[in-house]
Amino acid sequence: MASAAANAVTVEGLSKTYNGTVRAVQNVSFDVRPGEAFGFLGPNGAGKTTTVSMLTGGLAPTAGHAVVDGIDVFRDPHAIKRRIGLVFQESTADSDLTGRENLELAAALFGVPRASTKQRVDSLLERMQIGDAADRLAKTYSGGMRRRLELAVGIIHAPRVLFLDEPTLGLDPQGRAGFWRYVQELRKENGMTVFVTTHYLDEADTICERIAIIDHGHLVAIGTPSELKDRLGGDVVSVRATRTGPEVEAVLRGLPGVVSVTKYDDSYRVKAPRGEELIPTLVEACTRAGVGLAGISLKRPSLDEVFLEFTGREYREDEGMTATDRALRVGQVQQAFGRSRR
Repeated sequence: MASAAANAVTVEGLSKTYNGTVRAVQNVSFDVRPGEAFGFLGPNGAGKTTTVSMLTGGLAPTAGHAVVDGIDVFRDPHAIKRRIGLVFQESTADSDLTGRENLELAAALFGVPRASTKQRVDSLLERMQIGDAADRLAKTYSGGMRRRLELAVGIIHAPRVLFLDEPTLGLDPQGRAGFWRYVQELRKENGMTVFVTTHYLDEADTICERIAIIDHGHLVAIGTPSELKDRLGGDVVSVRATRTGPEVEAVLRGLPGVVSVTKYDDSYRVKAPRGEELIPTLVEACTRAGVGLAGISLKRPSLDEVFLEFTGREYREDEGMTATDRALRVGQVQQAFGRSRR
């Protein structure tokens, strides 16, 4: 791991235990490089929200160390709140204020000099393509417009590190694409580091240079999307047999070129370098062994398959938040605005 000073984010041995017994995060270590888009993925309840809450100053750790943008997060959580940008999953725009007023309020809270506030606000309104609606109440904005407004609020003070917590959840594909276009432009122009959690694996695959996967509080994999896919060991052939058992698994393991066979529920995941060549041989071998096939499919290496490999469960985009997630995020919103006034 590089030195903390060389990284935008450095995390070492981070842990969080609730009520002395619930280990939400356990000895997590990683770093995020300056200007990098870093994805943080995990199943519901894996420790993702807890980790992000600790890194953004909203939650004290049980153990460990974290430095964000050169600031020790746990020694000076108030300073980190003033330095980072943060866009939450929940809408944080004040519906009873106009878009312009939301930005002016955020500028005041984050200490943007008054002399430069108007220029900064006007620039962001135009940049996010909400200039024509600047003096309308935020409650009249579409979902995509609100997300762009909240992104503008999150960067009004020109942070060098931006945390995006499920920022496009609920947006249609066009809205999601538009949101990420603005983020990528900001990264290119300002060298901004982006730390993102997302329910959409296609976003992580295309936006992030590196991805970390957390499960049951442990970091189980980290690397570029390509590196993680390569670790699968080839294509995945999913096989649903009419019966399961050791004899079925033995047939599949005996096929030439098979790297591994793993049983999930009522199906088998068979890894092989060239799945399309394996399928005819697999069907023939099962037929000879009297194993009926209810379904068979070929999947190329993807983040969905990576997720299943390292967590043992499929990724579900519509997974709801746990009660802990909701409590933490409410606390984040309250602290982000309440303590920024100090």
